[in-house]
Amino acid sequence: MNSKIAEDLKTAMKNGDKFKLSVLRMLKSALQLDSISKKHELNDDEVMSVIKKQVKTRKDSISEFAKYNKNEEIAKLEQEIEILSVYLPEEMTADEISKIIDQVFKEINPTSMKDMGLIMKELNTRITNADMSLVSKMVKERLS
Repeated sequence: MNSKIAEDLKTAMKNGDKFKLSVLRMLKSALQLDSISKKHELNDDEVMSVIKKQVKTRKDSISEFAKYNKNEEIAKLEQEIEILSVYLPEEMTADEISKIIDQVFKEINPTSMKDMGLIMKELNTRITNADMSLVSKMVKERLS
């Protein structure tokens, strides 16, 4: 994964794609910071985790900019998300998530919202490539 990012960084430099280059440099910096804090070279899962955090941060920023009609910044952040998403596996569909939630509900038999933490803990181990805020929302709907 790191080599793919480094290769794309070189390609962006050669092509003069300044925007993509800046996004990839920010990503590489975030990866280096995480690697330094963990005191070891990041494996692919850890790299994906960092990329997901970067995408999530940008999505949060988009929702904040939307409140103030900052369309130019929103468009820029959406482009950044598009560039970063190339390195992430395709996210699960709502149907796939729903099937896994059904399995967990059958195993745990939740009775109230108090079981939300237990359910989410189990789902975190089974669902790796999905927006967990969407998963949480789906679980809340099922519990209420």
